[in-house]
Formats: sequence, structure tokens, C-alpha cells
Amino acid sequence: MSTLKKNKRIKRAAQLELYGDLKPAHGIRKCERGKAKYLGGNGRKTTGITKRTFRKNLKSVRVLEEGAVVRRRVPVRLIRSGIIVKPLAQDPFALPEAN
Repeated sequence: MSTLKKNKRIKRAAQLELYGDLKPAHGIRKCERGKAKYLGGNGRKTTGITKRTFRKNLKSVRVLEEGAVVRRRVPVRLIRSGIIVKPLAQDPFALPEAN
């Protein structure tokens, strides 16, 4: 195994630990007709089943990672929960402090 592959795997593992798996999950969508029995009908009947994907709600943001600012696509739930640390926005016209 080359060192390049090993380093790539280590980086990927660190990213997975921080942001989780960003791949979409797979499931099905059911189409039904009829009225439910508890509502006085004859029961629901499935008329079609199609495959679908549940995509993560990703947002492209600037993130502070190991002291460097990088752009990443991260789930919105991590931004809302405060796990993602955004860099502080600096005023472009502010003068530096003179000591």
C-alpha cells in the first residue's frame, strides 16, 4: 500500500468522523388507493412501488478545520446544532490596532 493511499484514507476517516456519511440513503415510495378500514373503507391497496433516494440537506460553507479555512459541503443539521465552527468574519475596512 502506498503512502498516498494511506494518507487519503486517514483524511477520509477524519472527515467521516466530523461530518458523518454524506451519501444519500435509499428507500421506496408507495402509491396507494382506497380508504382505510378504520375510516369505514375496504382497506388501502398498493398500486405502485418506486425506488427513491433520501438526500442529505447539504450546504456549501467555509469551515475552520485544523486552523485553516476550507470550503466544505456539510449537512445543515450540523450547522444548526453548532458542531460546525465557522470562521469569524472580519471587517475589511477596519484599521489594525496600534500598540
